[in-house]
Amino acid sequence: MADARVYWVTGLAGAGKTTIGTALYERLLAAGRRAVLLDGDRLREVFGGQHGYSVEERRHLAMCYARLCKMLHDQGADVVCATVSMFAAVRHWNRSNIDGYSEVYVVAPENHLFERRAFYADPAASHEVVGLNPAYELPTNPDVIIHNDAQTAPAQLAEHILSTLGITLPQPGGPVA
Repeated sequence: MADARVYWVTGLAGAGKTTIGTALYERLLAAGRRAVLLDGDRLREVFGGQHGYSVEERRHLAMCYARLCKMLHDQGADVVCATVSMFAAVRHWNRSNIDGYSEVYVVAPENHLFERRAFYADPAASHEVVGLNPAYELPTNPDVIIHNDAQTAPAQLAEHILSTLGITLPQPGGPVA
């Protein structure tokens, strides 16, 4: 598929990346697209679960995810990758090496993050928590910013992503493009 895309859905833990990414993936499937969903937590398992949470281990895994996205994209699949992606260099590599790359930055209010992820309040874990860790590099030029306050349905946010990117898909049940 010459028009295959990679949707790199990034943000802090608890922001709603996986939920929004799943809705986007389901929308792509409903439109007849060949799509793959990659979730950072599940990918850790796929890559053997032996990687920790140090900056070096996170960077290594992030590049593994980026190369996997490129490989799947090059085979014609739309890839939705929901991952923290804390390194600007990895996002830059994606933009430089993957045609059809789109970066979606999911931002959630702090109270929403704290409600969804108890580890934000755990001072013993703060050195490993992305966002509390000074090594986290916020996205500076995402293609789409989603402000997720949990008041908008994930399916609507998926439609917003597609609309913002100028991507028109057939409606579910309609003709396949």
